Amino acid sequence: MSKKTLKVLSLLLVMVFALVTVTGCGGGNGNGEPAPAPENGEPEAAGEGEIVLRAATSVDMSHPYNQGMIAYGEMLEERTNGKFSIEVYPDAQLGSEREIIEGIQMGTIDVTVVSTAPLAGFSDAFLVTDLPFIFEDKPHAYRVLDGEIGQSIFDQLEGTGIVGLAFWENGFRNITNSQRPIEVPEDVQGLKIRTMENQIHMDSFREVGADPTPMAFGELFTALQQGTVDGQENPLPIIATSRFYEVQDHLALTGHFYAPAPLLISGALWDSLTDEEKTIFQEAANDATDIQRGMIQEMDDRLVEELEAEGMQITRPDVGPWQEAMAPVYEQWEDTIGAELIQQIQEMGN
Repeated sequence: MSKKTLKVLSLLLVMVFALVTVTGCGGGNGNGEPAPAPENGEPEAAGEGEIVLRAATSVDMSHPYNQGMIAYGEMLEERTNGKFSIEVYPDAQLGSEREIIEGIQMGTIDVTVVSTAPLAGFSDAFLVTDLPFIFEDKPHAYRVLDGEIGQSIFDQLEGTGIVGLAFWENGFRNITNSQRPIEVPEDVQGLKIRTMENQIHMDSFREVGADPTPMAFGELFTALQQGTVDGQENPLPIIATSRFYEVQDHLALTGHFYAPAPLLISGALWDSLTDEEKTIFQEAANDATDIQRGMIQEMDDRLVEELEAEGMQITRPDVGPWQEAMAPVYEQWEDTIGAELIQQIQEMGN
């Protein structure tokens, strides 16, 4: 073999060795795709001394859930001198709300903000917020949820692998449909209304003659588009950011349920924090609560006009008949929730 041939072979061997080394040391999985998120319950380390927390939600990135989470992450990053930051995974990228909560329990997801419905499986205390018209307005809800009652509800999560930090919000829920304008409870009779998998919500709609149809949120737009269901009920920010106006003609501002949104953190992560870090996480959560609620209020203030401009016909029903029609639900659930708790919340109203 000539010297020239030996040089060529040596060069080829060096190139092959270098290629194998680069492939073996990269962050991929060997097929050109990024490596999946860690599944060992440990927050992802992005750099020396920096921990990136995985936050998951089921809604569009533009929703105040996610924008509030971004603000929360910025506060944590600033107040921990860059040790902690948050990466947000919106649009149910990491699963439905129920699956996200399971991820929080396992430690594969670090932070989330969800509706209260999936949490009712851990404690009946969360059910009280689902009662129709239990809160007269937002200040009433804040007095209850930011005080001793709210903390007592979070205390029920002890031992579940979930820690509650604050009650964010989604706002008051309203009804949309593709069939007709809604003014009085009789107008929803016979309509198939998508609800969350929430028994109190379903019972409330049965009281007014509707056909409540629970389904996962990720399936809702297509179901409305195809006419599988006639309507749905959600706060204005969800109606707008999910573009339901494209498949729904009518919006009734009933405000029948208030939708708090607990900010939750993995118990495994919480237990790993120092006392100083726990204080930072909690204080930042409280500060982010004001920001997140402000975002919801700002959207509520402008979205009625914007949704009307998108072609929705909007009605403003007198809530009195709705309260009266849904009142029997209180009797059905007071033994489970506690008549004393219900009365205590009602007495904190205006």
